[in-house]
Amino acid sequence: MPPPADTVKVAIEWPGAFPKLMEIDQKKPLSAIIKEVCEGWSLGNHENFALQIADATNFYITEKNRSDIKNGSILRLTTSPYQTALQLHERIQSSSMDAKLEALKDLASASRDVTFALDFINMDGISLLTQMVESGTERYQKLQKIMKPCFGDLLSYTLTAFVELMDHGIVSWDTFSLAFIKKIAGYVNKAATDAAVLQRSLAILESMVLNSQDLYHKVAQEITIGQLIPHLQGTDQDIQTYTIAVINALFLKAPEERRQEMAHILAQKQLRSIILSNVIRSPTAINDEMAHQLYVLQVLTFNLLEDRMMTKMDPQDQAQRDIIFELRRIAFDVDCEPNGAGTVDKRKSMYTRDYKKLGFINHVNPAVDFTQIPPGMLALDNMLYLARHHQDAYIRIVLENSSREDKHECPFGRSSIELTKMLCEILKVGELPSENCHNFHPMFFTHDRSFEEFFCICIQLLNKTWKEMRATGEDFNKVMQVVREQITRALTLKPNSLDQFKSRLQNLSYTEILKIRQSERMNQEDFQSRPILELREKIQPEIMELIKQQRLNRLCEGTCFRKISSRRRQDKFWYCRLSPNHKVLHYGDLEESPQGEVPHDSLQDKLPVADIKAVITGKDCPHMKEKGALKQNKEVLELAFSILYESDEYLNFIAPDKHEYCVWTDGLNALLGKEMTSDYTKSDMDTLLSMEMKLRLLDLENIQIPEAPPPIPKEPSNYDFVYDCN
Repeated sequence: MPPPADTVKVAIEWPGAFPKLMEIDQKKPLSAIIKEVCEGWSLGNHENFALQIADATNFYITEKNRSDIKNGSILRLTTSPYQTALQLHERIQSSSMDAKLEALKDLASASRDVTFALDFINMDGISLLTQMVESGTERYQKLQKIMKPCFGDLLSYTLTAFVELMDHGIVSWDTFSLAFIKKIAGYVNKAATDAAVLQRSLAILESMVLNSQDLYHKVAQEITIGQLIPHLQGTDQDIQTYTIAVINALFLKAPEERRQEMAHILAQKQLRSIILSNVIRSPTAINDEMAHQLYVLQVLTFNLLEDRMMTKMDPQDQAQRDIIFELRRIAFDVDCEPNGAGTVDKRKSMYTRDYKKLGFINHVNPAVDFTQIPPGMLALDNMLYLARHHQDAYIRIVLENSSREDKHECPFGRSSIELTKMLCEILKVGELPSENCHNFHPMFFTHDRSFEEFFCICIQLLNKTWKEMRATGEDFNKVMQVVREQITRALTLKPNSLDQFKSRLQNLSYTEILKIRQSERMNQEDFQSRPILELREKIQPEIMELIKQQRLNRLCEGTCFRKISSRRRQDKFWYCRLSPNHKVLHYGDLEESPQGEVPHDSLQDKLPVADIKAVITGKDCPHMKEKGALKQNKEVLELAFSILYESDEYLNFIAPDKHEYCVWTDGLNALLGKEMTSDYTKSDMDTLLSMEMKLRLLDLENIQIPEAPPPIPKEPSNYDFVYDCN
């Protein structure tokens, strides 16, 4: 007879004794169970004991997480979190260097558990650690020369424990003293700091800056860009990543008036070229976290253009008007306006003619063209950069169009303004960086004025495309649409340099864009006629039902999920599958990843589908809400989903890949009668709908379709044509 549903069979270990096999009644108070276990080994003071999961995590069993105990689990009887915290609190203050080191090592491990962390913090444990960093370590400065490895480990474990404790979000970052900040900054500023100490110090500084505006000001006074740069010139990608993360945090939290100043300092310290040489062009492959930090730096750098992008030109400002005069002078090689009152009308006529050739909308006062925001003064800055730094290209574009017939000339002024606006939209200038994006472009790290160079390449592309399309003024918007497509397609290929970007654009001529569009139209069968649209609407529900059945069948097969705690990835697995009648989810722990399907009877836990209230995804999941300073969870954020059932109970998942994530979220939504909205569903719908449309639109006139399948042909006389590919 199977045991009751509320009873689990476990093994419990105690050092120096044989493990005990016992049944635990989950309805019974945990304190009563611990008392029973202690009495079995003749141990008194049961309130000083607790149960732990006997694995690498050593997490304590509490009333909140006791439901995680499964049949066959191995538990360990150990001292209670409070007693452990009390002992470690005393041990880390030992006068013996070896004892202190061993205690800090144990503390760094124990601090991952939130139950222990709460007790240790309530004993002012955080304050003790910060005091040790501020002053306690100074007692060992004299020993550094003879015990440097030991000192490095001592500090490393101290900072690791600090990071783990702070990661639980129990203590506010605003509580730390200037002396502590100075110490942490000092480890970053030192040239020969232990790698583990440096990594944790950078992580602490980043968290301080991002979590407190007051701490930003204090950290900014202690850390300079020049002191961070050397950490980028090493080969440790983790340290490089945290260094760029600190720079990004300082950049992000800096007041607007300070950001331009920071940008000048970064340029002076050649941050861009150092990142290009030591990170982007390093033989080590760039991991996701580094790609994210480079993307953030790229976004923050381009956001420096926002001020100019949103600044209107003042038509009465002489300094700004002089820039337009400079554009005219370079294009037509004319001197400044001649003297003499009698030439006023002549000058006005000459200026109007030249401004028309330059392609401005307002020929009389082109300053009015730059009152549109965006792109505001940024467009004028780009035009002046082209005229000064690519003078031959600038003069060629202007003179080519001024000598064409009026109806085919490409208006340089208007084109530059609209192109600048388009580039700002493509690069999302002014928007904050996304938390999950890794989309950085290596080519923007190859030049100090990358946006201006980007514009110079694109304005020449626009002029070329205009000629290829034989466009007139009425076709302006069509040309801009083609140019946008050319630029975005070239960027998708992630060119490594601006020259490579330019060559990719050469291959994306207007003719090539037409071919691509035609090919895509044919593949998508995007017919707009009414009968075709009606047929699509009729077929769609059938296809959606087919996709739904496929998703549910996949859930019935089941999937192996990796167990992931709120802090770290663990090499433990669990399996979940839907019952054939679609009424129950069966799940349970596994010792290792299975080679095939796992039978229902080996999965001990059940969750009725009728009890499911909602499916939650991404950062809204309870196991994704707290991200560590070391950012261990960012890579799995997009694969996380949770099932909400009963009263605020959750079953948490981390899908092995994006495909399984889409399958499970679609399948669960289908079970709840909700719409399947994943990218995978959209892709399947497009593919299957396209195939079905093509089949139904085949011209079958005068073609007899057999009622029975054709007979299977006889076997061949020999198999000499068969060979082993291996």
